[in-house]
Amino acid sequence: MAKKRPSLTVGVLLLLFGASAFCAHNERYRPQFHFSPRTNWTNDPCGLVYAFGKYHLFFQHNPFANRWGHMSWGHAVSTDLVHWSQLPVAIPEGKKVAIFTGSSVFDRKNTSGLCKSKQGCIVSIYTGETPKTAGTPERQTQNLAVSQDGRTWTKYADNPVLDLGRGDSRDPKVFWYAPAKRWIMVIVLANERKVSIFSSPNLKHWHHESDFGPQGATRGVWECPDLYSLPVPGHTGETRWILKVGLNPARVPGGSGEQYFIGRFDGTHFRNDNPSGDIHWLDYGRDSYCELTFNNEPKGQTPRMIGWMDNWDYAGVAPTLPWRGAMTLPKALSLAEVNGSLALVQKPVEQLRSLRGDAFEYEGANEADLNRKVAAWPHRSQSFELDATIRLGAAKQIVWRLLQGKNDETLVGYDALKQELFVDRSHCANAHFSKAFPSRTTAPLKIGNGRLRLHIFVDRSSIEVFAQGGRIAMTNLTFPTPSSTGLSLDSSDEIGSIHLKISKLRSIWK
Repeated sequence: MAKKRPSLTVGVLLLLFGASAFCAHNERYRPQFHFSPRTNWTNDPCGLVYAFGKYHLFFQHNPFANRWGHMSWGHAVSTDLVHWSQLPVAIPEGKKVAIFTGSSVFDRKNTSGLCKSKQGCIVSIYTGETPKTAGTPERQTQNLAVSQDGRTWTKYADNPVLDLGRGDSRDPKVFWYAPAKRWIMVIVLANERKVSIFSSPNLKHWHHESDFGPQGATRGVWECPDLYSLPVPGHTGETRWILKVGLNPARVPGGSGEQYFIGRFDGTHFRNDNPSGDIHWLDYGRDSYCELTFNNEPKGQTPRMIGWMDNWDYAGVAPTLPWRGAMTLPKALSLAEVNGSLALVQKPVEQLRSLRGDAFEYEGANEADLNRKVAAWPHRSQSFELDATIRLGAAKQIVWRLLQGKNDETLVGYDALKQELFVDRSHCANAHFSKAFPSRTTAPLKIGNGRLRLHIFVDRSSIEVFAQGGRIAMTNLTFPTPSSTGLSLDSSDEIGSIHLKISKLRSIWK
């Protein structure tokens, strides 16, 4: 069925001005320190690149409505990964081709021949999707668009640059592979649960190198691949490569989610270091998808990653207006040895500290005393950071009750007997807008010396939990009553010690 388009007047206004006149970024459930578009739908981040002195965040966007459709690349820029300015749509849909997920590179040496100045240009690589008709199947191809200034884009005249004749080949991640002096592209063959690797000297002509998969989790379809390297701790000069893949559906808690593989890449093949059946989840919550790293980051900086904070199970009916969808916190990535093998570590970027305002601190072991003092603290809000280290002592379970109201709360806790971290949003005020939403998500977690370290970010309608220094990440949406700012600790027995700091976080929106 053909999609009805809005009037030209509304469409032009939205594209040119980003609907700034219609939004104060302070609506109910609006995140205050996460990026969300002023209005209308967003899903996957894409095209993440540092260029012309700014971080560029592109995102799947419908410029015309608060639902999926008219897929185009929205655009926002930042100098610090925290404060974002939304710009006009960068790559709009074509008459017959939707603009799906992809990546951007900074072609510093003009290998593509598309840059008009010596300083280089941004080349964006996206999947063009032509929907099926009564006489033709769906078609997904890889295409280029070029920007000379980081603000306007021109589609390449000879698109597509890669056409496999399929309807499930999508989401290109492209990067420069210095040892071979060529560009590498990874795309998914979604229905086959494979990642295909291609190479090119100029971004325009691509040669197939190899395929990876199926391995790991193989239900649902594969989407949103990423491939990047990280140093191995304690081994100077040694690296491992991370191949990340999205799955939809088939995530353990339900709906969309992501897995990663740790291995070696030689410019041609990716080889998994672990048994093919091992599964490593990127995030154990319900609401982190299509997390991707930035290309061309400043020298010496470890990879930064950002994702879509939602789930395909219910994204289309989330109770937010006039926008739907937001991005996760930006995270710095590293490797650590956990239980004898390497694992990915995710930590919120340090730049978030600039948002800290009024703070509450406590050190002791008296749960009742802590709760009295927190209840009396006058600066409680629905946008805050909680950093806590708890020595469990005799307690077999501890629970942080967050965003508490009269009949309203979301729980973040640890069960020592099950060795399990959990987030339970079943009792948030607006949990039943979708039957798929109420849930309790869990992650396996051994804490060793009995000290549980939790770094929690709460932002009106989301809770992101980082445990044990980023070894475990859990991202979950929650929809509380606007007045629910209660916070307390509940334990099953006496706690050994508590060290706590709560910081109110300022809004990034002017």
